[in-house]
Amino acid sequence: MPLRPARCYTERKKPPYTRREYIDGIPPPKITKYTMGNPHNQYKYVVRLIAEKNVLIRHNALEAARTDVHRYMSKYVGEDKYFFVVRKYPHQVIRENKMLAFAGADRLQEGMRQAFGKPIGTGAYVKPGDIIMDIYVSEREHVAHAIEALRRAKAKLPDSYKIVTEEISLGG
Repeated sequence: MPLRPARCYTERKKPPYTRREYIDGIPPPKITKYTMGNPHNQYKYVVRLIAEKNVLIRHNALEAARTDVHRYMSKYVGEDKYFFVVRKYPHQVIRENKMLAFAGADRLQEGMRQAFGKPIGTGAYVKPGDIIMDIYVSEREHVAHAIEALRRAKAKLPDSYKIVTEEISLGG
């Protein structure tokens, strides 16, 4: 059975459920790396992707956004001239109560009310103002590339986000 659309899971209807001892076989998150680029440089600017609404971001959406940003930044800026961080980790287990999907299933099956479901993936709950991703750059001309990379990442994620650029003060 194919993956259900993201609209089935992105809305927060109830608080997160964290009792993992009742859930068998939680699939590992698809996102593998959370930091890319060169973490040892001194950076002057940070470009952030900030959530505007309560939303659940699935792990495959985070991974798609991460690979898109990393590919764009390494192509246009260079691997050692930026530092990219994914700040959200998909802790929340997403469950699905699978229904029969063949012809006539509507007459045969109504489903259980409030069924627990089987785990199909993980996701990260975000609140308004939460920082999803950061890109650190040291030169002013690279800020435009970082903004474009996060704009492309926004298209991979559900709901709405804003991009904010800040200057980092190096003094104490």
